[in-house]
Amino acid sequence: MTKWIDVNLTTLTLTLYEDHVFIKAYPIAAGKMLTPTPTGTYTIINKQENPGGPYGALWMGLSKPHYGIHGTNDPSSIGKRVSRGCIRMYNHDVLELSGQVSIGTNVRIHD
Repeated sequence: MTKWIDVNLTTLTLTLYEDHVFIKAYPIAAGKMLTPTPTGTYTIINKQENPGGPYGALWMGLSKPHYGIHGTNDPSSIGKRVSRGCIRMYNHDVLELSGQVSIGTNVRIHD
């Protein structure tokens, strides 16, 4: 059984699957028009708790340099297209997600 993450930029939803079985969906914020979230398939390459600044409680870096899935110090931004391309989550959600996925997990980002 393999867990993977689907990020839908149209619905601003991150969904965790195990093979083809839905596990949980989370609301996200994504990149704004001038700094869009890159589409494609990437992997989680690192994790860092309490990275500081706007990254909230946890950072999970993607194989696309300078992009990641992270918490936020501005929870009112969730559900909007306001980031510089990263995928923002509520801090409690990113901590929960991080506990369920490992380095090497595939992340598919699409419109």
